[in-house]
Amino acid sequence: MSNIPRISESEWEVMKTLWRKSPLSSNEIIDQLGWHRQTVRTFLGRLVKKEALTFRREGRNYMYEPTFSEEECQKAISKSFLDRIFGGSLKPMLTHLVEEDSLSTEEINELQKILKQKRKS
Repeated sequence: MSNIPRISESEWEVMKTLWRKSPLSSNEIIDQLGWHRQTVRTFLGRLVKKEALTFRREGRNYMYEPTFSEEECQKAISKSFLDRIFGGSLKPMLTHLVEEDSLSTEEINELQKILKQKRKS
């Protein structure tokens, strides 16, 4: 997981398109995002260079696929964020999130359920 590259917010949007369905051609990605053709191609090139995407040629099209799953990228980004902002400690991050955000009763119950399951494992 340590080989997952840093992905910008705009690159993340391209990746999300491909995580929903892949492989996709650059034209299909452009259609789904509604962005300018050259912008999408620039991001695709960057993601290929970062080895976040692979591609193959099919006729006149290049078909793109993610190298990593969305879950793998989320874990890597979460770990990086936790390390940078909270010194790698989960407790201060959770405390901050719980104290700063208003949680519904349903969300609190779900968090309690997750913590109970974690305690058991």
